[in-house]
Amino acid sequence: MEVEQVAGPDAFLERAGELMLADEARHNLAFGILATARAHPELYPEVRGWVARSGGVVVGAAVRTPPHNVVLARPTDDRALDALADAIVDDDLPGVVGALPEIDPFATALAERHDAVLEARFEQGVYALHTVRPARETRGSMRFADRADRALLLEWVEAFTTEVLHESVTGDAGRLERSVDARLAGGDAGFALWEVDARPVSLVGFGGPTPNGIRIGPVYTPPEHRGHGYGSALTAGVSAQQLARGRRFCFLYTDLGNPTSNAIYVRIGYERVCESRELALVRRSRG
Repeated sequence: MEVEQVAGPDAFLERAGELMLADEARHNLAFGILATARAHPELYPEVRGWVARSGGVVVGAAVRTPPHNVVLARPTDDRALDALADAIVDDDLPGVVGALPEIDPFATALAERHDAVLEARFEQGVYALHTVRPARETRGSMRFADRADRALLLEWVEAFTTEVLHESVTGDAGRLERSVDARLAGGDAGFALWEVDARPVSLVGFGGPTPNGIRIGPVYTPPEHRGHGYGSALTAGVSAQQLARGRRFCFLYTDLGNPTSNAIYVRIGYERVCESRELALVRRSRG
């Protein structure tokens, strides 16, 4: 089995796009990252890809936008997992993300090559929606955000990153600002707000388009506004708007440790496609 390393989103999609399209929902994260890299190269200035072939046929792939994790595609030949692990020699690789069950043997092989131990960081559910079930009647209404909302968006996206993703934005505020600004620039990405008495009470983002769908998120409601159905109504509204624009489906990720949010998304029409796991590589030499 041979592994080719490629650079840039177009080269990777040309080689691995068909493999990933066989299960578009499962690979929505990789598709979304590549679409964002094409539309906003300032967010992902470098794209590294690895494509495994057997008999000239693509059977496995992985992609990375440094300094972020490597994202694994589901292989059609399990031997591709070891072959990819052999080929990925990035010394600064922080970790891996991918769907179960393929992520676990790949991460184990990668950890062995990097003299590292694995540390579980996040367990998520990947959900897809084809038809929106109306959310319960909720006070307020939806509107799309614009540049005048930038300060609020930055505040709430930072809060989401800290509370939900358990990531610190200290020292990396510039990346968060670039991400918000890219969505405010329009195109396939953006934010919507739920307002009550002209006051924003919840936020839902959308972006990272796939060939036939789009990812919904982040979804964030400040603690003082929770329990009123604002996030559910807004997620349903944004999802319906994306379907009306011609998307075949919407995707989102949920924290499997939060059964409440999982149940809310199911009620508006989302169905679980698979589970995803993020694992950190902790180098032994670094303690």
